[in-house]
Amino acid sequence: MSVYAALTDPHRRRILDLLRQGECRAGDLVDQLDLSQPGISKHLKVLREAGLVDVRPHGKERIYRLRAGPLCEVDAWLAPYRAYWNARLDDLETHLDQGAAP
Repeated sequence: MSVYAALTDPHRRRILDLLRQGECRAGDLVDQLDLSQPGISKHLKVLREAGLVDVRPHGKERIYRLRAGPLCEVDAWLAPYRAYWNARLDDLETHLDQGAAP
């Protein structure tokens, strides 16, 4: 699964938001997201396949952590859009400054 496809689901984006704060168990994600254990497992599998999370065993539990590297591809894709909007906001600022001048 591609990074883009993995990011289409709001639950998976929320999981990534939580993992950005640090490693956690799947059970912690269940508690924080109000999703079933099978639902969390399904989303974690998709995120693992997309390379966005790593998992390591810790006794009987599995600990998940964010792998932000694959998000560089998304960031690079978004860069031209950021530039576009920055230019538009600069134009708006100029327009507003000219309108406010006496």
